Amino acid sequence: MRKFTSVVVAAAMAFIAMETVVGAPARAAAPQEYVALGDSYASGVGAFPYDSASGACLRSPRSYPRLLASSVSGYTLKDVTCSGATMADVRNKQLSALSSNTALVSITVGGNDAQFSSVATGCLTESEWYCETATMYSSYYARNQMVGELAGLYGEIKRRAPKAKVVVLGYPRLVAPTGSCGAISPSAAKRTFMNGNADAVAEGTRAAASRAGVTFVDMRPVLAGYEACSPKPFLHGVNLTRLTETFHPNAEGHAAYTWMLAAYRS
Repeated sequence: MRKFTSVVVAAAMAFIAMETVVGAPARAAAPQEYVALGDSYASGVGAFPYDSASGACLRSPRSYPRLLASSVSGYTLKDVTCSGATMADVRNKQLSALSSNTALVSITVGGNDAQFSSVATGCLTESEWYCETATMYSSYYARNQMVGELAGLYGEIKRRAPKAKVVVLGYPRLVAPTGSCGAISPSAAKRTFMNGNADAVAEGTRAAASRAGVTFVDMRPVLAGYEACSPKPFLHGVNLTRLTETFHPNAEGHAAYTWMLAAYRS
């Protein structure tokens, strides 16, 4: 997978827009319903500023769902993503946005169920032994119980939106092997544990998508070399003034997500 740079991301977004204009029929077709589901990676945490109307859900106009909807004509977006959402939250609070008219669904979820945030916090602030233990338990859940839970959720999405293309965008590896992460820089061993946990969540998500028959987009190779702490990160490092953004995609990271969603949306 070709790596992204700022210039490439900008060119990619321009291409998406041009593709829409050049490929548009003489008479515009009726807009298709696009429903965005998921957690902070989908809502746009890390791509400040946030829509004040979204409250604690922290939806950003530069999130990948909103970038796609603004770059590609022909979609009417229902953005029900919310920071902190678990699979149960998606099921209970977001799936009602789906209908038989929904043509496209995107979703990133599962990280909160795997305790991604608390594990990362522990790895930053506790011992290497703590980090290893926490990531081990999270990884076991991600490769086992999470697979069935996610597959069931994806199946429910398909039942509620039988005509929709369902695209699952995964989580990247969080941290580069070396380099400063900002206020706190984890040791090499901790970085290995954290990235191993990210691999487990990505692989569990892939297995669930395969089981449910929906499309999985692996973001690890896309953002390889641009993790937090790298020279040109597409993920935030540790920011003590906006802790919620730590290890979340920045604006360029969300542009990369948008590019991949655009590539797999049909």
